[in-house]
Amino acid sequence: MRTPTCLLKGGMLAACLTAFAPVAALADDVSIRLGHVLPESHSWHIATSGFAEEVAERTDGRVAIEVFPSGQLGTEKEVIEGLQFGSVQAGLIGSGSFQGIEPRMGIIEMPYAWGAREQAFAALDGDLGVALADLLDGKGIKVLGWWENGFRNITNNVRPIETPEDLAGLKIRVTPDKVRLATFEGLGAEPAPLSFGELYSALQQGLFDAQENPLSIIHSASFFEVQKYVSLSEHIWGAATLTMSNATWNKISPEDQEIVMDAATTWGLKQRDMVAAANDELIAQLEEEGMAFNEVDKAAFIEAVEPIWESQKDVYGEELLTILDQYRK
Repeated sequence: MRTPTCLLKGGMLAACLTAFAPVAALADDVSIRLGHVLPESHSWHIATSGFAEEVAERTDGRVAIEVFPSGQLGTEKEVIEGLQFGSVQAGLIGSGSFQGIEPRMGIIEMPYAWGAREQAFAALDGDLGVALADLLDGKGIKVLGWWENGFRNITNNVRPIETPEDLAGLKIRVTPDKVRLATFEGLGAEPAPLSFGELYSALQQGLFDAQENPLSIIHSASFFEVQKYVSLSEHIWGAATLTMSNATWNKISPEDQEIVMDAATTWGLKQRDMVAAANDELIAQLEEEGMAFNEVDKAAFIEAVEPIWESQKDVYGEELLTILDQYRK
């Protein structure tokens, strides 16, 4: 083998190493595509964009994150598959969507699991979040932070929903997970799954009477154009899970990993604050757009979904349910 010239000339060794230093630095740079399904006006996009900018600045560009909103990288199911197979490096994904690869992730979005968002934050920032992050790590996915999707409410074009009986016969779009389907079947509706990107047109065409989402999504997706009634059921609180593929995470230096995690926490707290600050304003804005709001009999809804909890005990297991219960007291 021929000896490199720089090693033959001892006086030139330092200069030689200096000349190659930029190449070594470039080899450590990591480019990341981060996808989510919501529009640019939503807090998910505002916060992920801020997160990306902070990471780029604090790592001097060594970790470069480009954010793709509105399902540009695919549905949540497709982004999750991309994280596992390497075609997508990062995503902000509704926690319930992970049930396809890990059914126990559904514990976050059990009906009426949380009386207040603060309970959920305490759990996910604590032992429950650690346990669920470990489950996803085993699937090749690194959890960077637990952000917020929020409480889901029911909208429809037929009538105000005040009791579970009012859901009878309504065709409602739900996310494609078994617990959500079982919940609305138990409430007497006719649920069916559909990707978020197809939902607006499906409501517009009358293929569905109803859907359920947080107020922020009802507004940012302009569902007020195709739905009349908003029933404040708050039947499910959901997290937004900021994730990265393990393969990509392992390419980042330990020092830069600390920066990424710190920025994820900072922008996660900001995004939660955005959700809280917007709630009353969103109701006023949606009313101005012509939507009619009503309260629901939550006690009746909570009673109606009790069989769902019983049916999922074996799925989640005693350990996870015990952790969950300590935060719900």
